[in-house]
Amino acid sequence: MESNNQSVITVETTVHSPIDKVWEYWTEPKHITKWSNASDEWHVPKAENDLRVDGAFLTRMEAKDGSFGFDFSGVYDEVRVNEFIAYTLGDGRKVTITFISEGDDTKVIEAFEAESTNPVEMQQAGWQAILDNFKKYSECL
Repeated sequence: MESNNQSVITVETTVHSPIDKVWEYWTEPKHITKWSNASDEWHVPKAENDLRVDGAFLTRMEAKDGSFGFDFSGVYDEVRVNEFIAYTLGDGRKVTITFISEGDDTKVIEAFEAESTNPVEMQQAGWQAILDNFKKYSECL
């Protein structure tokens, strides 16, 4: 991934599910709304996903108590089914997600350019928490 002098943060997990299921749960809005939050205090009331080059996605993240919310959105730069996704966030930062089949398991590796508002450690912890939530959701169904 190209970096514009920004720190690139990587988070990863191994999901104990086959790659087809992992891809489906990662990309379909009906699943995204179930796992794309970092803690139980947050939820995702809405997700849209046009998974193709130049297609857009939007995930609405909100605190359950209504105190805060934001849209996480971007445009896809590259999509290789069951292998790789690259996109650009609304603020211009780049993100890549690599899916590696390991038999009945799937390794998911996300790399993203850090933003300048919050400490790198906080960003890494937040993205890892969402990825851990994805793993938990994907293994339960």
